Amino acid sequence: MRLARPAPGDPCYTPRVITPVEPKPAASVVLVRPAPAGAPEPLEVYMIRRHRGMKFLGGFYAFPGGKVDPEDAAPEILARCRGIAPPEAEALFPGHAGVPALAFWVAAVRELLEESGILLACDPAGGRLDARAPLVAEAIERCRKALMAGEAPFARLVAREGWHLDLAGLRCLSHFVTPRSSPIRFTARFFLCRVPDDQAPRLFTEETSEGFWIHPGAGYRRFLAGELAMAEPAEYGLAYLAQFASLDDLWDAHEDRRHKFHGIVDRIDVFWDGFDWKANRFPAGGAVPGR
Repeated sequence: MRLARPAPGDPCYTPRVITPVEPKPAASVVLVRPAPAGAPEPLEVYMIRRHRGMKFLGGFYAFPGGKVDPEDAAPEILARCRGIAPPEAEALFPGHAGVPALAFWVAAVRELLEESGILLACDPAGGRLDARAPLVAEAIERCRKALMAGEAPFARLVAREGWHLDLAGLRCLSHFVTPRSSPIRFTARFFLCRVPDDQAPRLFTEETSEGFWIHPGAGYRRFLAGELAMAEPAEYGLAYLAQFASLDDLWDAHEDRRHKFHGIVDRIDVFWDGFDWKANRFPAGGAVPGR
């Protein structure tokens, strides 16, 4: 007879001894906007659902994002960044050996374009693009399609249109590292971003099956009720955003551009020790300890 392994919290429990894989740099964007007048909460946040068949947290609800590609660190695209200087980026995100800190911002902009169709860009003088202009909207769509098709690096596509990446509207929110039990791991930086008034996120089904706006407090309650499966970055992000009385209050709290919270790896490792990373689920009847 095979004995059940003690669960976290059991006096006999001991964490599994594993050799963790090195986490890869990643970036995500938390789009926010004011809620309509009379709404039960003052803010709304845009969330996506990852396809169930994805290897990493398939079926989970999250924010648009993904890993930092080598091309996100290319000198050509870094030279086209506006809104934050490389020294400031390095001061905000230290300790990522071999990856320029600014590459996290580039990945955030690229992933936001890929997964929502929103592009944070400006002209050479720093003037914002007006996506309501038909020619600009067509160019953004052309850029996204070429990017998804792998026709050219992001830097070349941006240069072809004469654009620069507008990073001024991104604010650091959090930093999380995937638990050591996962065969796929990320050291992920999360950015806040006001949704541009001339653009709206759209659902693209290459990687996501749902895309929707939700009040952060409502989203957090649905997580607690077991209706929305989330990892800590989304769970904690929603709970954090729910405390703000307005978008201006949220932005005031992030004027220093520094992230406000991060995952404590040892604690999160215990949470996820029994998780089946291949099936993307906890054992039948199991719950996340302490949550």
